[in-house]
Amino acid sequence: MIVGLPKEIKNNENRVALTPGGVTELIKNGHTVYVQASAGNGSGFNDEEYKSAGATILPTIEEVYAIAEMIVKVKEPIESEYKLIKPNQLVFTYFHFASHEPLTKAMVESKAVCLAYETVEKKDRSLPLLVPMSEVAGRMAIQKGANYLEKPLGGRGILLGGVAGVAPAKVLVLGGGIVGTEAAKMAAGLGADVTIMDISLPRLRYLSDILPANVKTVMSNSYNIAQAIKSSNLIVGAVLIPGAKAPHLITRAMLKDMQPGTVLVDVAVDQGGCIETCKPTTHENPTFVIDGVVHYCVANMPGAVPYTSTLALTNATLPYVIKLANQGWLTACQNDEELRKGLNVINGNIVYKPVADAFNMSYSPVENYL
Repeated sequence: MIVGLPKEIKNNENRVALTPGGVTELIKNGHTVYVQASAGNGSGFNDEEYKSAGATILPTIEEVYAIAEMIVKVKEPIESEYKLIKPNQLVFTYFHFASHEPLTKAMVESKAVCLAYETVEKKDRSLPLLVPMSEVAGRMAIQKGANYLEKPLGGRGILLGGVAGVAPAKVLVLGGGIVGTEAAKMAAGLGADVTIMDISLPRLRYLSDILPANVKTVMSNSYNIAQAIKSSNLIVGAVLIPGAKAPHLITRAMLKDMQPGTVLVDVAVDQGGCIETCKPTTHENPTFVIDGVVHYCVANMPGAVPYTSTLALTNATLPYVIKLANQGWLTACQNDEELRKGLNVINGNIVYKPVADAFNMSYSPVENYL
């Protein structure tokens, strides 16, 4: 199969979908890989490394899309890429369709095959291609939150871990999945007073066992959230419903109950956000303030640590990339239920119901195409 690796062009997105090591594995399996010039520079991998791995370097993104049967990316295509995607071309990346109607319509119109990292799902309902970036984003949420709690950046002026004789900051984490767990670990490690909420009692029992003593577990419900936000200094939104838009757990009206200088970090913003007032921002302009509350809503947080993120992502995606290249998307998805759940759009049809439901668009079961 001909595999294309374009350079990411979203604002300050420095990751790349495959390392030179990943390219080597594809070449060993008999595939041809075309890499756009400088695609790996932001992650610390230069063109010579890709050439040494067996790839061919192409100067423009247009040439990569034109020649490739499968495009492997990190982030969803942006508007300038829509016209480059061809009918029947397989695009394997993070799409997060349910939060972006123009992207959904564009991919339907392209008649491409869109296989989304975020909905590839194992039998135990875990999301193997979300895990590595969720780990990165969860940890980064605390780094960024601690930074923006500083007074010059709009925060209340609180040191996350406090000092002797001064209480530490109070951190509230909404969601006990991978993002929430990593955020709670990071905040606890810095000495904060941490509360993590989830709707699953078994999950809370598990978290109570594994997390440090300065992390409290609380059942997530409207009342408990409304009470907790009043005293929290840093709030991390870490809620995920696979392939669907995140629910709003914090509304605009609730901001008035927060202390001035409270910091909100909504890691779910690329799925619509679980905080009503959060809208996607960029690494270039990461924050905005509403009612005295600082909002950090960067939709590609791991893009700020691209070396770590690219290695972690390739570790997770490469087995699936090789399977798709070896067998073709149709056979691979017929044989592999995990990959089959990643199919969101096939040749102009939405085949993942939560995406169709998000925009009241027509839905066609994936089985009709396999």
